[in-house]
Amino acid sequence: MDEILYLSSLYDYYKELLTDKQKEYFELYYFDNLSIVEIAENNNISRNAVSKALIEIKDKLNEYENKLHLLSNKENIKKTLSQKDFEKISDYI
Repeated sequence: MDEILYLSSLYDYYKELLTDKQKEYFELYYFDNLSIVEIAENNNISRNAVSKALIEIKDKLNEYENKLHLLSNKENIKKTLSQKDFEKISDYI
């Protein structure tokens, strides 16, 4: 899965665990395709602060997935359903 799609999927699951600013920066960068420079200028902060925030957001999303496994469980359930191995579904819920 390409990184942007993966991060967007994680964001769908875990966005409510992020701060409002983190959600704003993520959406501006990944959904609105603004550059780090544009986000920094629009928010009157340094490029380094935006870059650091985006790295922190990615780390948090990955940390949440590593602990909660919501996305991986969804993928495993979809795979199991496609194989019609219904007994394995209980492993993921």
